Amino acid sequence: MIVAANIQKFYGKLHVLKGVDLHIKKGEVVSIVGASGAGKTTLLQILGTLDVQSKSNASSLKLNNIEVTTLTDAALAKFRNKHIGFIFQFHQLLPEFTALENVCIPAFIKKTPKKEAESRAKELLSFLGLSHRYNHKPSELSGGEQQRVAVARALINNPSIIFADEPSGNLDSESADNLHKLFFELRDKFGQTFVIVTHNDQLANLADRKLVMVDGKIQ
Repeated sequence: MIVAANIQKFYGKLHVLKGVDLHIKKGEVVSIVGASGAGKTTLLQILGTLDVQSKSNASSLKLNNIEVTTLTDAALAKFRNKHIGFIFQFHQLLPEFTALENVCIPAFIKKTPKKEAESRAKELLSFLGLSHRYNHKPSELSGGEQQRVAVARALINNPSIIFADEPSGNLDSESADNLHKLFFELRDKFGQTFVIVTHNDQLANLADRKLVMVDGKIQ
């Protein structure tokens, strides 16, 4: 599902990722933990194709058996839209759109017909307990509700991989617990692979595997 070899990242002279190797199987929930500055978010962004690794002849990144480093920008954007979902610490919902419209945006980018996209969005929002919130804008939703809308948006195109960066870092403890349980329900229902960067020990320890990053490497 995810096979990374010798992932390197430099920002100028700063060596952030120092040859990360990683193999994550389909359907796994994997947490990545470590101190601030260890390289967790940088690694997640590279795995999720939001950033590119520094060039190295020995580096490789395969997602769903596709070597993504060889794709053109257009092909990579299409691959990302189809195969990858993202959940961030701050929900990143567009304030002028309703919950339903926010969830539909990746489907519209994929050119899914409006009726089909809205039907799928309603199915996901209902599964997440938000059937009464379709037409509410983000400002009318609680923090936990906003994050569940973001989860639905990440799932709308049936991606095989979900990358989450501190997904419960902005939530109260009850909402965070509910979100953590939700990830495993989603994995069991839809079969997605989850890679989660977190400082939350409870979430990290719930994962099938916990990877610890120290100084740009996985221990």
